[in-house]
Order: sequence, then structure tokens, then C-alpha cells
Amino acid sequence: MQYIVLAIVLLIAEVLFLDYSNLSFWLLFLPTLFVIAYQLWWIVPYTRFYSREVPQTSNLDSENSIKIMTANVLMSNRKAEKLIELVRGNNPDILVTLETDQWWQTQLEPIEKDYPYRMSCPQENLYGMHVFSRFLLSESTTEFLVEDDIPSMHTLLTLPSGENIRIHFLHPAPPSPTENEESSERDAELIMIAKSVADADIPVIVTGDLNDVAWSPTTRLFRKVSKLLDPRIGRGMFNTFHADYWFMRWPLDHLFHSKHFKLYDIRRLSHFGSDHFALFTQLSLVNSDSFESRSGIKADNDDKKFASEKLSSENVSDADVPTPN
Repeated sequence: MQYIVLAIVLLIAEVLFLDYSNLSFWLLFLPTLFVIAYQLWWIVPYTRFYSREVPQTSNLDSENSIKIMTANVLMSNRKAEKLIELVRGNNPDILVTLETDQWWQTQLEPIEKDYPYRMSCPQENLYGMHVFSRFLLSESTTEFLVEDDIPSMHTLLTLPSGENIRIHFLHPAPPSPTENEESSERDAELIMIAKSVADADIPVIVTGDLNDVAWSPTTRLFRKVSKLLDPRIGRGMFNTFHADYWFMRWPLDHLFHSKHFKLYDIRRLSHFGSDHFALFTQLSLVNSDSFESRSGIKADNDDKKFASEKLSSENVSDADVPTPN
């Protein structure tokens, strides 16, 4: 989006200040148009000008719906009361918190009475994770799939109706000078999960801070391989980072799901002191045969080959991913 805005400003400047009859005008004007078109190709699916990938529903069966709130808290953030207020105001069935250390675990104890089922992995390295659930969790495990200090959580959730949902909570490390020189570790973790859920025979949800924008090649590869749907397609970007800078924001927090769901609600919640906004999603479990999957991207042979190479480069396999069922 930022590139598009800059390119449009440049285009206007070219029209206002350059001579149309001069060849140099066209040597600047046409490439600028190309830049705008190219960037639009990536992001238009995350606008209302594109058809929705996940059908909307206005009917909710309380026995077969689930509200999920994904919140990267920023470990150094000390406004825990604002997050608790946000949780109580939106009343999610599942709350997953990222970057939560021991201090945050203690601060969130007041909400534990509302969430009898929990998973905890406090860490001091920005990759702690906690899951709070109103619904029964079973076969729950915390794994370190690619890196020894980067956890992920995997569980089987049982709705009030008795239907089961397989859920994976992720927060892979981004490429950065202080963490990983390349994106291989993050990419491998996403592909592991993608291959693991691709042929699951029960409903699946994958959510978390993936440290990657929704339209990147890596996230698109995840969608292709996993066959999961993105409820933001045709609805909006829901940029969750950076919460403090309105002009520099990207969608880093994600929720993907199998075709067993329709969307009732998706929202970016208010600022609570973190550098991320929380993402709130409400899904309705339906008969997956009652509508067609509208995913427009599918894995071809090159995608599958590239995915396998990514796993080999980190010496990992989708077989390492827990498959609660």
C-alpha cells in the first residue's frame, strides 16, 4: 500500500511538472503506471473490490460457533489491564496471547476463572505463548518445531455441540539481523503446518503472528499447500502492525481455516498498548459440502517442489507436527 501511495504521488508530479512531448516523460510515466498495477495485483484481493473467499453468514448456532482473539501483547508492554478490558469487552471463546512472559502470565490470572482450559509457555525471548479457552482442549502439546526457543501450540478443541476442531497457534521468528539472517526457519515452520493440515479430515484453524504480510510469496505458498481459506479476502487488510504508526501498517496477525466454516465477524480491535492490534474473528461451523471453496490459488508442481526444498533446508518434516484428531 505504501508503494502504491508513493507511486501515485510520483505519477501526479510527473503529469504536473513534466513535458508530455518529451520522451523522458514517457520513460518515467509508463514504469510508474506499471509499479502501481503490479502492487495492486498483490493487494486488491484484500479489498472490497474482490470477491470474498469465505462466505458470510448472519445466522449463528451458539453450539457450533467460535470466537477467537489473537493478541501479540508486546512483552515490554505494561498495560495488562487494557488487554483484560479488551478481552472482557469482546468475550472471545479462545484467547491466544503472544510475547507473553512470566510477568504477563501473572497479570492475566484474573481472566483464568472465565477460561478453564489453558496452555502456557512463558518465555523471556519475545516468543512466549498462552492459550485461554472456554471450550474443552484435549491432546494439547507445545512443540519447538524448527528452532529450540520458538514454541507453537497444537490442540483439539471441542465445541458445545460435540464437534471437534484442530487448532494450531504459531509465532515463527522473522528474518532480522538480531534473530534469523534469512526467512528459512519461519518459512519451514509455516510449510510444515501447511502440509500437515492439507488433508485433515476434521475442521482446522491456524492462527497467530506469522511475521509475514498476507500477500507475500510465503503466505501465499502456505495457503496453496494447506488449502486453508483467508476470511480477509474480499473484506479488507485488517492491518495489525504497527499500532503506533497509521501510515506504516501491515497485516502480520492471521487466521486461516478450512472450508468447514463461514464467517460471522472479523475485526481489528482497539489499541491496548502493544505495537500490534488484536485480531478478532468469529466463525460458524457448517456442513462443508453445502458450499464451494472459493480459494483462487492452488499449489502447482513448482510450489510443491519449493515447499519440499524449504523443509529439507531445515531438516524438518510435516510428520513432526502434532495431529490432534
